[in-house]
Amino acid sequence: MHLNPYGQDAVCLIADLANRPPSSVTELVSRCAAAGLVIDMPVSDADLTATLELINRWCAIVDAQGEADRAALVNQLLAEAAAYPRLTNHAGTGWHLHYRDDGVPLAAVLRALVAVGTALHLTGRGMDRLGRCAREGCEMIYVDVSRGGRQRYCSPRCANRDAVRRHRVRSRTAGSRRAGR
Repeated sequence: MHLNPYGQDAVCLIADLANRPPSSVTELVSRCAAAGLVIDMPVSDADLTATLELINRWCAIVDAQGEADRAALVNQLLAEAAAYPRLTNHAGTGWHLHYRDDGVPLAAVLRALVAVGTALHLTGRGMDRLGRCAREGCEMIYVDVSRGGRQRYCSPRCANRDAVRRHRVRSRTAGSRRAGR
């Protein structure tokens, strides 16, 4: 199966933005550029506001209960980001697909990338490949790009902390059973 990295990159970017929302246009532009997005479009303060709204809408996709609800929310984003896909070779980066028209603001570019990227990620890897960390008290979002598709934690650190917590609970339970004998 061929997995489109365009989808993975866009979904990882929006997950990063959701986990640590940008506080300024400068930070938004910097993080998008660091993720590989060529910033060749107009950028204004309105882009930050629109991006924060996009983040909230994308979080609703992550938190959707069931595949049909998740698909409906992705389809809403796709409809709003409707632009014909086309090949482009801007800034000497090589030929690649764009799912947007030229000259649209950064927030509109992100909406198109996130909508298409999320759709590609979910249809290519599985509709359950987005989620929130399973560790109690952690609300971080993860994008499951693992081979087996069994990710439940946002990071190895959270997975380890939860494993230690479960071990301690089992140890206390076993200890109290032995003391009760």
